[in-house]
Amino acid sequence: MTSCIIGIDGGASKTLCVVINHQGQVLGRGEAEASNYHTVGLNTAFASIESAIRLATQDASAKLSIESVTVEAICLGLAGVGRPRDREVVQGFVQQLLSSQTIPVTWALLPSNVVICDDALIALVGGVGKPVGVVAIAGTGSIIFGRNAQGNTKRVGGWGHILGDVGSAYHIAVSGLRAAINAYDGCAVTSLRATSLQERFTTHFNLSNFNYITDIIYQPGWGVKEIASLAPIVDQAAAEGDQVALSIIEDTVNQLARATQVVIESVFPSDSECEVVTTGSVWHGLSSIRHRFESSLVMLSPNAKVIWPRHEPAYGAGLLGLLNLGKRQ
Repeated sequence: MTSCIIGIDGGASKTLCVVINHQGQVLGRGEAEASNYHTVGLNTAFASIESAIRLATQDASAKLSIESVTVEAICLGLAGVGRPRDREVVQGFVQQLLSSQTIPVTWALLPSNVVICDDALIALVGGVGKPVGVVAIAGTGSIIFGRNAQGNTKRVGGWGHILGDVGSAYHIAVSGLRAAINAYDGCAVTSLRATSLQERFTTHFNLSNFNYITDIIYQPGWGVKEIASLAPIVDQAAAEGDQVALSIIEDTVNQLARATQVVIESVFPSDSECEVVTTGSVWHGLSSIRHRFESSLVMLSPNAKVIWPRHEPAYGAGLLGLLNLGKRQ
C-alpha cells in the first residue's frame, strides 16, 4: 500500500493537484479548469477539483506501477474560501469525492485529516516551505498574508478589484489607463503631462484614435483579468523612463511595502527575522518592481528577508496536509 497526501490549489483560472508521500516527494500532478465556486458555480468547481485529483492520482499510480494510491490526508486551498459558509461548501465537495467513481484511489481519510483553507495560506506554505512567514501576492489581485509559529495570522488586502487590490496588475493597468485618459483630456498634472501611455495603448489595440479605448475596455466579456493583462504596458513604459508610468510603479511599491510592514509588525516580534515570499505576475516586471519593493521593505522592516517561492502553492497544500497528518498521529 502506498499512502499519500493530496494537495489542491484551486483558483479563478485553473486547479492544480499534487500527490506527495510522507517524505514530501511529489508522486503525481494534475491540472484542470477553474474551481472558485463563487465565479464558476458549484458543479463546475467540483468537476475541476475531481478532474485534477483524477489526473494526479493516475499519474502517481502510473509512475509507481500500482493500480491505485491510498489517500490519508487532503488539503484544499481554494480562492474565495474565507468564511464558515465557504468551508461547509468545500466539506460537501470532500464528501462527493469520497463517493466518486472516477478517481482511482483508496480513501483512508479521517475527518481530522481534511484541511480546508484559502489560497493565501498554501501560497505561504509552498513559498516559504513551512507555515511561518509572510506571502506578498501581487498578480491579477493582491493580498499580503502572514502567520507566525503560534498560528497567529494577519491579512492585508484581498478585498477585490472594486474595494482594494492596490498593488495588483489590475490596479497598475487601471492607473495607467486613467493617466493616459487624463493626458488625452489635458487634465494631467502639469509636471507629469508628457507620457507615452496614450500612444502605447493606442498601438497595442491598433486604434485609429485613442478615444476608441472605451470600445475595448467596456466591450462584453472584458473583466478584471483582461484589464489586468494590460499592466505590462505600464511596466514597459516605466522601464523605458516614462515618468507617469514610473510614478504608478513607485506608488505600487509603496503600497505593497507598507501593507507587508503592517503584516510583519502584527505577527512577528521586532527583533526576529521574517521571510517574505513574493508570488504573482507583478513581481516579474521589467521596471525592477521587486527590487524596489525589497529596498523599500527593508527600510520599513529591517529584519525582513525577501525570497522567491521555494515551491508552488499546490505543494504547499500537500505539505499542510502532511503537517496536519503528523499532528494527528
